Amino acid sequence: MTISFKISDNTKEKMIEHYKYMTRPKTPAYAIFQADDADTVITLYESGKVVFQGISADIDANIWRETEIMLNGKAPEEKEKKEKKEDNDKTDYYFINSIGSDEVGTGDYFGPIVVCASYVNKKDISFLEDLGVRDSKKITDEKILKIAPDIMKKIPYSAYILKNTEYNTLQEKGYNMNKIKAVLHNKVLLSLMKKDNYITDMVVIDQFTSPRSYFNFIKGEDNVFRKITFTTKAEDKCLSVACSSIISRYIFLKECEEMGNKLGSFVPKGASVMVDDYGKKIVNKFGRDILREVAKLNFKNTEKILNN
Repeated sequence: MTISFKISDNTKEKMIEHYKYMTRPKTPAYAIFQADDADTVITLYESGKVVFQGISADIDANIWRETEIMLNGKAPEEKEKKEKKEDNDKTDYYFINSIGSDEVGTGDYFGPIVVCASYVNKKDISFLEDLGVRDSKKITDEKILKIAPDIMKKIPYSAYILKNTEYNTLQEKGYNMNKIKAVLHNKVLLSLMKKDNYITDMVVIDQFTSPRSYFNFIKGEDNVFRKITFTTKAEDKCLSVACSSIISRYIFLKECEEMGNKLGSFVPKGASVMVDDYGKKIVNKFGRDILREVAKLNFKNTEKILNN
């Protein structure tokens, strides 16, 4: 996998400092450095173009994309076009009675994972359209904080908050992220359906793994809900998934706010170098054990925080 984009001078400075002990002795022409970070090779050019190559290139690219946004208020311009996969799914996910499930927090070092399932009846579509409901990744946190309480009052939902201590315990037991997500999606779907006998045309989950793998992940659960439609970009297609995305984000933001109050400072989102800096500060203040309570220890950030 290869990803590249152009970054600003202040992000370049952060990147040079971050990789100064990982650089290769030889660099390509016009490159400031070329570095090895686990499964990724990072090359930074004098022009500001940065190239990520390797198995985990998307993870490292996202870290620096988030850093650019934090420092300069906008995402870097992609220099190479990604292959577009056509979505040939013509199913109507919109004008139906549906239950949809979505999660947030899986890419954030700090804060919990929140999974939510919600039910949208066709009669509620106009109400949600008036609020401007769509994928929570495409609207600001400020708007989510404003509209989520209205959605939560009207739209039936069930949510589960996986705290970091529980997440770290599951990781130590061998659960990977997709298994954790599958278990939690199954949990909130069953929980919502216990509340009422909802009339549904479809139960939808944004596809993060193949259906076969999903059900393999949860085969040890006591109860398994199986009548699920998996589709990519489900938040854009299905209003119940969009509602779940917004409610999950709202709960996540409130949990991070509470965490910040306990730590005495604002908790940064994502997994950028800003997160590393924040992690070092709280470890200095509270000790290493604080990370088990507030962070996902299997992320690369942990090594960078504790080894610097």
